[in-house]
Amino acid sequence: MSTAPEGLSVYEEVRSTPDFVELRHKFRSFVFPLTVAFLAWYLLYVVMSGFARDFMAIQLLGNINVALVFGLLQFVSTFAIAYFYARYAGAKLDPIAAKIREEVGE
Repeated sequence: MSTAPEGLSVYEEVRSTPDFVELRHKFRSFVFPLTVAFLAWYLLYVVMSGFARDFMAIQLLGNINVALVFGLLQFVSTFAIAYFYARYAGAKLDPIAAKIREEVGE
């Protein structure tokens, strides 16, 4: 697969291979649902902060209220998603990408 036939770029040739289609499918099947879930979670935090002030102001422990816990959980969820993506990519995406890279000759 080192030369592209009849005016096709190497990328155009590679993106039509079954391996690349599988790679793109596995990437999207992981990233899109998690992106939607994270954005929904973040939107919930913003909406609750704006419209459920009484709930968000509930003191849980000393000066720690529900809003602070929600805010800190935004960081926790961001790092958790990054961690799980790194594990998923290492196990599912990187082997396919390495195979494609090897076939292309880079």
